[in-house]
Amino acid sequence: MQVKKIHAVHVEVTNVPALLDAESVSFQPIDQLNWATFPYRPQAEFRIAHTENAILLHFKVKEASVRARYGNDGGSVYTDACVEFFVIPADDGVYYNIECNCIGTILVGSGPTRNERERAPQAIMDKVQRWSSLGREPFEERIGECSWEVALVIPYSVFYKQHIDSLDGKTLKANFYKCGDELHTPHYLSWNPITAPKPDFHRPDCFGLIHFE
Repeated sequence: MQVKKIHAVHVEVTNVPALLDAESVSFQPIDQLNWATFPYRPQAEFRIAHTENAILLHFKVKEASVRARYGNDGGSVYTDACVEFFVIPADDGVYYNIECNCIGTILVGSGPTRNERERAPQAIMDKVQRWSSLGREPFEERIGECSWEVALVIPYSVFYKQHIDSLDGKTLKANFYKCGDELHTPHYLSWNPITAPKPDFHRPDCFGLIHFE
């Protein structure tokens, strides 16, 4: 997948959807059903671009229920209505999991494997700008079809284990996910297929390739 370069700095997160529209950045589906025991497939898609100093992400979701119990960063946002971006930004094998619930609460971790994760400090998570179409206030599960969007601006400084000045011309391994572990209908979708016997997003061996202009 190609990741378009947008020549801008200090992009405000509220402007990300309109900016990506103006730049004709298309959506990619998150639609891989990897585990037959979880057959529900909500509609989920994302689009991605990059600037001189950040990655821009925009997710759109339509699903049968929605929840945002976690309002403080660093919690179990993957149990809410959640979208996720996992990426290996350098050549050392360390990958980052950036997980975001439907109100823009995030969890960021880093490490080489599932069992060797380090939670990012709040000062790092604060660098990620977030916008949500549902606002930022927590709420319990709402049953019934709901559409929502989130946008993220992820500065390269969020990859705090490395020193990354630019992603121009780089090819990275990454995956994008939609989940909701504790929703009325749990589900686990991915952009790139996952070969594992049970739900497991921490599979860098199953990441796809994304090519930065």
